Amino acid sequence: MPSASIQNRTDRRIALFLQDLHGGGAERVMLLLAGGIARRGYPVDLVLVRREGAHAGSIPSEIRVVELGTRRVLGSVPALVRYLRRERPSALLTALVHVNVGGLLAAAATRGIRVVVTEHNQISRNFASLTSRRLRSAYRLVPMMYRRAWGIVAVSGGVADDLAAFSGIGRDRIYVINNPIVTPDIEARAAEPLDHPWIGPQAPPLFLGVGRLTPQKDFPALVAAFALVRAGRRCRLAILGDGPERVAIEAEADRRGVRDDVLLPGFVDNPYAWMARASVFVLSSRFEGLPTVLVEALACGTTVVATDCPSGPREILENGRYGALVPAGDPEALAAAMRDALDRPRPRELLVRRAADYGLDAAVDRYLQLLDETMICVGAS
Repeated sequence: MPSASIQNRTDRRIALFLQDLHGGGAERVMLLLAGGIARRGYPVDLVLVRREGAHAGSIPSEIRVVELGTRRVLGSVPALVRYLRRERPSALLTALVHVNVGGLLAAAATRGIRVVVTEHNQISRNFASLTSRRLRSAYRLVPMMYRRAWGIVAVSGGVADDLAAFSGIGRDRIYVINNPIVTPDIEARAAEPLDHPWIGPQAPPLFLGVGRLTPQKDFPALVAAFALVRAGRRCRLAILGDGPERVAIEAEADRRGVRDDVLLPGFVDNPYAWMARASVFVLSSRFEGLPTVLVEALACGTTVVATDCPSGPREILENGRYGALVPAGDPEALAAAMRDALDRPRPRELLVRRAADYGLDAAVDRYLQLLDETMICVGAS
């Protein structure tokens, strides 16, 4: 694979295509990549079906935003085709299955556009949990459409293995590039003031979960585990994020008798300030791709506990070296690990060093290697 150095970078426009900027990890990763690539001297377009969502205010100033102005990805394909024909980007980088398929459909109508698709999660598990017929149709197109991609990227080895099995595409065609997670501003943002009555030297130990309130994250299991810990010692639990499972999580807290010690503040602009002040960060997911929040917690120097779900936690924590791993869906095992984490926190310096392996610069280097290969071939076509 060629190096990330290429002449005439300003003539090599890179486009990133997303549906919107709601609070998912894939959207945040794409924003980080867009900013990192732009700072290397490439013109970058962020092409959105709709410019909306929690991350809409975090678009780097170097990025040009192109809003297609439709409601759904499928309906945006003609507008995306017009954009591609007009601007002729050297490469189109996409994320999330229905967006990947939409980008590939548009590129098929536009000669010379090379698409790099990225998978951020366990595609087989996502497909199994889908109820939308429209989205299920997009997943069924993966075995055929992904073969047309110039590059296929998975954010972890487990995601790559799962995608290969689901699609029938050779594992050797799938690149593994870890997400750009640790940015230079995390330390500064973690040190920002946090004014909340649960935060302070006299406050009880705080467990923290962060993520979309969806079945995948299994926050009811975290509440159940917390209740077991709370039965023997004073402590609290905060879960940052929004989503459809809020009522179920609140109901579990009520049923377990710990509602007064469980905080659901919704989406917060600066989760790092919470991570840095939490006693233990807990990932309770049933499945993941490469859980961004787990690396972010390590970067804040916070002791972590995670389910050993497919995929990501075992890779990030190196088989338990950097944090406890427990079976998914087992509140008793999770509670035992949470108690142990309170009693025996990991050295902060060890955790921060591990998180540095997921730095923004390293990820941008690898994407530029792949994208530059794409652009070199475009220039030769």
